Amino acid sequence: MKPRNLLVIWKDIPGRNKRILSLLSFALPVLLWCAVSYLDFIWHPEVLITNPGDVAYFTKDMRVDRHTVEAENAAMKATGKKTATGIRVNPVYLPAPHEVAISFVHAFTTPPRRAGEPWLHESLLHSIKIVFYAFLLSSIFGVPLGILCGAYRFYSKLFEPFIEFFRYLPAPAFGALAVAVLGINDGPKIAIIFIGTFFQQVLVISNTTSKLDGALIEAAQTLGGKNVKLLTHVVIPGILPDVYRDMRILLGWAWTYLIVAEVVGTSSGITWFINQQAKYRIYDNVFASIVMIGIIGLITDLILAWVGRRLFPYAYAEGEGAHG
Repeated sequence: MKPRNLLVIWKDIPGRNKRILSLLSFALPVLLWCAVSYLDFIWHPEVLITNPGDVAYFTKDMRVDRHTVEAENAAMKATGKKTATGIRVNPVYLPAPHEVAISFVHAFTTPPRRAGEPWLHESLLHSIKIVFYAFLLSSIFGVPLGILCGAYRFYSKLFEPFIEFFRYLPAPAFGALAVAVLGINDGPKIAIIFIGTFFQQVLVISNTTSKLDGALIEAAQTLGGKNVKLLTHVVIPGILPDVYRDMRILLGWAWTYLIVAEVVGTSSGITWFINQQAKYRIYDNVFASIVMIGIIGLITDLILAWVGRRLFPYAYAEGEGAHG
């Protein structure tokens, strides 16, 4: 397909081109990361000292700002002393891709520094459990309420004004209150994610429900359908594919609240692991942990998309990607 044919509004993209674009969406950021990491003329603002020369406070393997090294070397040359040498590097907080890739293995196989501290896989499982319970509770209450608000003007006018107000309140602001009510363990963490997703969930599901084709309701009413039967036999079956898509998006929102939620009360889960590695200045493990969260989320979404195509084959266009 010609490049100009790829930029046509609403026009679908052939499968091969779609796969290439999907790969590029990941390849381009990684290539940029590689360029910043391996091409020293792009950034590399520091120097890793290999020989401190006669500079008194330089030591071997010390990282020093490049301009400081240049100034000190100029002073050494002016007095006839030995200059420092080193290699240009990025700050320690920006590890190279190969270092992060190695950490994917080392982080799982290296025991915690202190006895009793959780391993990485234990921290990940704990975080997954927190997100699962929080989103499950949010969905149990949010989905039915959203459907009612979208289907009945009575419930919409009764609940949505307050929900519209409450959704602007930042969930982390309730951290202290959640700890006071629920203790310092997992309760307040689940509460923060619940608050961050529930109110948005009600409004999103309500909006999806209200967009159901009115012709379906009119046809069912013509056939004698009324009230509860319209809701259970027409509205809910009609919106299920779209609600399922909404839930996939909303699950991603739940993950975005995880890091904030896990520092409420007793720090735990993957957030605890990231903070500990940052304290030890092992930033390759920090990057690896962050990437792991993204991978878990992406794999979960791909699995849900696969399940959705089998539950609602009539609602998925042929060749639709994982985002559909």
